[in-house]
Amino acid sequence: MEAMSDYEDDDLDDLDDDPTGDYEDIVIDDYDDGGADDDDDDYEDATPEEVDFVVALYREDGEPVAVALAKPLANDLDELIDQMRRLPGEAGCLAFVSISGDFFVAVRVRGRHVQVMLNDSVAAGDWPIARDVIDFLGLEVPEDDDESDVVGDIDMLSDVGLSELDMDAIASDYDEDSDELVRQIVRHLGYERQFEAALTDD
Repeated sequence: MEAMSDYEDDDLDDLDDDPTGDYEDIVIDDYDDGGADDDDDDYEDATPEEVDFVVALYREDGEPVAVALAKPLANDLDELIDQMRRLPGEAGCLAFVSISGDFFVAVRVRGRHVQVMLNDSVAAGDWPIARDVIDFLGLEVPEDDDESDVVGDIDMLSDVGLSELDMDAIASDYDEDSDELVRQIVRHLGYERQFEAALTDD
């Protein structure tokens, strides 16, 4: 997927904060999805037990921060993006959702610019957030359950040390659980200690 051409500065450290962010109202544990609408009534939300984690990564005062977000956000891409915009990241925010060890979604938000990646396109046939990613990308849900593919902005982290080639190699390792794949990415980015602490506090 082609990277966003209207983003002129790919350096995470040089991006300004979202000027409209109000960080006093950040919702971490008490997200209420009662008003969220499913695009397809046949899609059942992932239960809290099925959600491995929803974790956001960002830098504050130059230091890496990882925050566990409310698990219902694992069912709605738009709500997840909204919550990410409310976090006080100096240069935007990166979030990972992993469900049942089967697939993961990566989302990067920098001001108005949003990049998404789904490591297993087949998941869009069963899970709301995977379908949301497919819709966001303007793709069709795969008809063949055997045609797993990584879709989206595979190069979204190339400016911070994880090349498109490396990301694709990690994301397409379908023999490994998706939560472990995310951990590999997190280690590359230097957030491992903060990430594991966030999961412990969840």
